[in-house]
Amino acid sequence: MLKQRIITALVLVALFLGALFFLPIQWFTVATVVVILLGGWEWANLSNLNRALRFVFLAALGAALIGVAQYVFAMDFANPDTSRAQEVLAVACGWWALAFLWVQSYPASAMLWGNRWVRGLIGLVVLVPAWLSMVILRGQDHGAWLVLFVVAVVVAADVGAYFVGRRYGKHKLAREVSPGKSWEGFFGGLGACLILAIGVSFALSLPLKNSLLFSFGILVTAVASVIGDLVESMLKRHRGIKDSSHMLPGHGGILDRLDSLSAALPVFTMAALASELPKYL
Repeated sequence: MLKQRIITALVLVALFLGALFFLPIQWFTVATVVVILLGGWEWANLSNLNRALRFVFLAALGAALIGVAQYVFAMDFANPDTSRAQEVLAVACGWWALAFLWVQSYPASAMLWGNRWVRGLIGLVVLVPAWLSMVILRGQDHGAWLVLFVVAVVVAADVGAYFVGRRYGKHKLAREVSPGKSWEGFFGGLGACLILAIGVSFALSLPLKNSLLFSFGILVTAVASVIGDLVESMLKRHRGIKDSSHMLPGHGGILDRLDSLSAALPVFTMAALASELPKYL
């Protein structure tokens, strides 16, 4: 099992880095659409849709992706309309704030989102902005490094939470959803991300105002990554499954690898645009 996990992880890392650093923006966009559609198939399963309705959901997801691509990029993926992008991303950020309240009140909150069509709609609000964020970041100067930095934030939050939570964790963050997570671990993850943000601010010589905006954005991104993880855990628990699929041997499904990133990407992209981070790279 461990060998299988390692092999799958190495293949995923190689594919991710290869696409991120070597594909032109048009082909990178196509590659991310494929990943999002695969994630959409898994989300349809989380929504308890039968096989026929899963194809309906995929069609709706594809239409939403095309609509957002036209609205934000006018199909020119190297030149997004950032004001329009921020409108879409603001919807996603608002959703993640609401999602945290639902996680905290689970299982009572299931009466609001337990319907399979509501879960399907949530999938569109999660997957489309995540794709949009990825393409916007990648299209910036040194955009591959921006995307990689979001991954670094998610990893820092996860690692910080693990070690602090393991040593000091006593108060449960979301007992009914993920009993292993604690508030102590949560703040440990935030601390790790704050150290990362300060280090990057100094390395890029960001002005104080931009540095403060950037650091605040990183902290909110870290919070979002935790919420993303918890939301998928909540949906899987409600559905009665352990993994979103078995597409990735030893790792579960696409969504099991993208749960934190799907929430972190829109928040980070908003922060990056607000702090004008790309022009300092």
